[in-house]
Amino acid sequence: MSKRIKVLQLQPDYNVKAYAFADLAEQIVMSLPRQRYEVVAAFLKGEPAAGQPVSRAERSVYFGFGDGQLKGLRLRALWRLYRFCQQEQFDVVICNRFKPVNMLLQLNRWLRIPVCIGIAHNLGDYDRRYRQRQIRRLANRAWRFVGVSPAVRDELLSLRSGFTPDNTVAITNAIDIEEAESLLLSREEARREFGLACDVRVVGSIGRQVRVKDYPRLIRAFAQVAQSYPGARLLLIGEGRETPALKAEVARLGLEGKVLLPGALPNALRYVRAFDLWVMPSLAEGFPLAMMEAMCGRLPVIASDIPSMHELVAGAGGCLVPPADEAQLAQALANHLALPAVELRARGLRAYDYLCTHHAIDDYRQAYRELIERTLSANQGDCV
Repeated sequence: MSKRIKVLQLQPDYNVKAYAFADLAEQIVMSLPRQRYEVVAAFLKGEPAAGQPVSRAERSVYFGFGDGQLKGLRLRALWRLYRFCQQEQFDVVICNRFKPVNMLLQLNRWLRIPVCIGIAHNLGDYDRRYRQRQIRRLANRAWRFVGVSPAVRDELLSLRSGFTPDNTVAITNAIDIEEAESLLLSREEARREFGLACDVRVVGSIGRQVRVKDYPRLIRAFAQVAQSYPGARLLLIGEGRETPALKAEVARLGLEGKVLLPGALPNALRYVRAFDLWVMPSLAEGFPLAMMEAMCGRLPVIASDIPSMHELVAGAGGCLVPPADEAQLAQALANHLALPAVELRARGLRAYDYLCTHHAIDDYRQAYRELIERTLSANQGDCV
């Protein structure tokens, strides 16, 4: 058998999920068959505790760097990473998020790894001028960059700082729909977890409760329609820096019992079918995996009309509202709460059908395989 292609996937933090349906780093690992690829997963910070999942890669490496070691010049961390890559002689390095990209841009001047792929997960990742200068100076023919949505790719290209149509592509996030569906509780089981009757209308969302998600606006918009729809409930699963403020807003508006904040729950996807309607009022997103999880549950969706969500939500027949527009969000909620159950289900099924057609996990895996093979072929003269 010919020598296998040796791939390193480098991530800033240990974050392997128990289920791989939306763990896109693991989906990349799973896209590379072992008979052709040898894949090593490496994490700059963190490691699994007893019983926590590990990567499906053949080997996992945990550098165990602290926060201080990954700030500033990072000389010690760069040296360790350099020695590791030098010893392993990788053919391909896949860098998730900016910090690994930043480190490999510097190190590959000497390592000369034939293929380096940098994945940008969020809009604004390269807003800072020094990051743009680094790309312009160091992104040679070994480098390819991936935006997780067309909006992220287009933003990278607009910077005119080393990202070009030849080295920058969009590989849109996807989800393993079959695995995700297998994890969902039934409507009755999910509602039982929160003490919700089957005949109430439940507006829901799952996500980190941080400022960019704009959940206070959703709570205020819900308050505007709650009196007209006394059987409606708002269920926000998650926690974060904004959780105390959300609880205070619920109390201020007198919505105790109508707005439920159960905190973060393990495998929160399981509860999607407790909802009748999914709402995502974010001010910014890279590409919303949570939205795809909602579509797996056959839910109609309301979302902010921002570049990273527009195509997905519009294609799925969802409702787009201007970001930070409380009045229009309240109107969208009222319009959906007034619909008969059969119409809500029909809209949810349309969203599910769109997801299956446009965001299948097999297409995502194939896109990464083809990017690696194509770039290796183009740079084969640099291979060891």
